[in-house]
Amino acid sequence: MGMFDWTERSSDTLASGGVIAPDERLPWGQTAALGVQHVIAMFGATVLAPILMGFDPNVAILMSGIGTLIFFFITGGKVPSYLGSSFAFIGVVIAATAYAGKGPNANIGVALGGIIACGVLYTLIGVIVQAVGTGWIERFMPPVVTGAVVAVIGLNLASVPVKNMASSNFDSWMQAVTFVCVGLVAVMTRGMVQRLLILVGLIIASIIYAILANGLGMGKPMDLSGVMSAAWVGMPNFSAPVFSANAMLLIAPVAIILVAENLGHIKAVTAMTGKNLDQYMGRAFIGDGVATMVSGASGGTGVTTYAENIGVMGATKVYSTAMFVVAAVLAVVLGFSPKFGALIQAIPLPVMGGVSIVVFGLIAAAGAKIWVDNRVDFSQNKNLIVAAVTMILGTGDFTLKFGSFALGGIGTATFGAILLYALLNRDNK
Repeated sequence: MGMFDWTERSSDTLASGGVIAPDERLPWGQTAALGVQHVIAMFGATVLAPILMGFDPNVAILMSGIGTLIFFFITGGKVPSYLGSSFAFIGVVIAATAYAGKGPNANIGVALGGIIACGVLYTLIGVIVQAVGTGWIERFMPPVVTGAVVAVIGLNLASVPVKNMASSNFDSWMQAVTFVCVGLVAVMTRGMVQRLLILVGLIIASIIYAILANGLGMGKPMDLSGVMSAAWVGMPNFSAPVFSANAMLLIAPVAIILVAENLGHIKAVTAMTGKNLDQYMGRAFIGDGVATMVSGASGGTGVTTYAENIGVMGATKVYSTAMFVVAAVLAVVLGFSPKFGALIQAIPLPVMGGVSIVVFGLIAAAGAKIWVDNRVDFSQNKNLIVAAVTMILGTGDFTLKFGSFALGGIGTATFGAILLYALLNRDNK
């Protein structure tokens, strides 16, 4: 039996459809095709996150592949998941490095040190969960708390595309064109195209930008010279971490958000497959934590389980972990293509801004969805107050200073939500 016990299923079983379980697989040809689909699904967000933080997108893609393989081995191939760049880090990384929003991040080292610290904390939580189960997490972080914290990640970033990514009126209009393109793709298309709404919307908006800016001279022209001159194959720009106490204290608490995401991911897959994966929860946290440390050590972003890929699994009813090995290997190959990196860098900033508006909004909406899905009762004052305070702390970037250390919006909102719920929930045991 060993760690991996996929059974090659006969074609007549496949022809009748049905659910392909995590420990089963389709014939390798179909598994490979599904792996490609998962690469495309994670692609837009995995590349977008590093760009918004001034990280190298090639390193991020490479590390998403390596991280997924690490996760696969630590969970024994039992949990179907792709690990991509986490958006939970964007706010704290921008705060820790004072990143201006364009080009490489000059202070990337301190951010990487913080990402590694976060991975260590996350791994420790995984070890505790492996020993005692997840009950204590669910007690501290009920849906009202996790929903508010997830929403705040999106809301805290709202000013980034609106204030920093449009330098002219033309740029602002292009941001509007971009999010309208993404919206139309989301609603008007079907199947694979619809699942790639961010990527397809971005491509359409970039073409419109090129027509208006390069063709009609209305804005700063797109520059593709970097793409032409870049090599097809080459090493990504690795970066070394720098360990600064301030940045580590600022970034490490993101582990709490990653725990909430991963918990939700495993519960979603359990609900979809009817196969209880709770026993692998600790291993999933450890896998994600180790992958985040490895990524941070080489210049990549922190990684997390990807909702985009759950969406694809839900649509295809194929939950085989084998396809994520294929996806991971493809991501590693892409990581070694500077031409691919240059293509990403050529996307006009206002188009990235328009996409960011959608992505950050989707994160905020995902938080609200957690409330709806778990039927959080806002007629209870404790839920109302926790959600209300958390949202404003995070959106307004409420900062508390402890000596020279400052805890910014996402941090105060996360800890505030957990502590406030614990305080207000005492009477209602």
